[in-house]
Amino acid sequence: MRRLYLTLALASLAFLPLSAQLGQVRRGIAVGANAGLAMNKVGFNPTIKQWWHMGPQVGITARFTSELYFKTLCSLQVELNYARTGWREHILSADGDELPDTYSRDHNYLQLPILAHLAWGREGRGLAGFLLAGPQLGFLLGEKSRFGDVWTVGASGNPSRPNGMFAQYSMDADHRFDYGITAGAGLELQTAAGRFIVEGRYYYGLADIYKNSKKDVFGRSNNGTIYAKVTYLFDLKRGK
Repeated sequence: MRRLYLTLALASLAFLPLSAQLGQVRRGIAVGANAGLAMNKVGFNPTIKQWWHMGPQVGITARFTSELYFKTLCSLQVELNYARTGWREHILSADGDELPDTYSRDHNYLQLPILAHLAWGREGRGLAGFLLAGPQLGFLLGEKSRFGDVWTVGASGNPSRPNGMFAQYSMDADHRFDYGITAGAGLELQTAAGRFIVEGRYYYGLADIYKNSKKDVFGRSNNGTIYAKVTYLFDLKRGK
């Protein structure tokens, strides 16, 4: 519950650019599309060794610019995205030896980031840098397991894994609702043809995929995602 309160507090901070109005007023509206790569690991406890799970991320973006405060252009940015996250195991035996086994789990999420967007540089045509941060909500649409052709088992007939951790292979997600905080930085080039944006951001999940009581398999199972993405926006209403 404390994690959810933190996310709601960050959501209120994201709306500050619309409400503060301490500088020069702006009324800009820009909309467009974004696409990129989502690189995810799940923070399991007990630990499961992983590679980065890579999947697509696509969506739509709307930005509402509210003011120029000194040299900082303040906006609220809202997105609705689809992202494929999950985890890809780096599989070792119970003795710590490399195995030819492969396993990955795909999680298909609908995500809603609500971000404070702060930019510095050219307000009109030209180049600007920016920072953004805020809460992100997500809903798990579906999941899929991918097993390799080779599957090494121990004397008990179960997969040979460190700490005996193999329950995850047959576990469906307990929690479809996800929430956390995200932050990033990037560059934006504004031209007569629109706004061209490149950025990177990191998402830290405050919710767990699986139940985490003392009797459950995992005490923690949250998402950690790196996004590399490009965005195109066009102005519906100019800022000044």
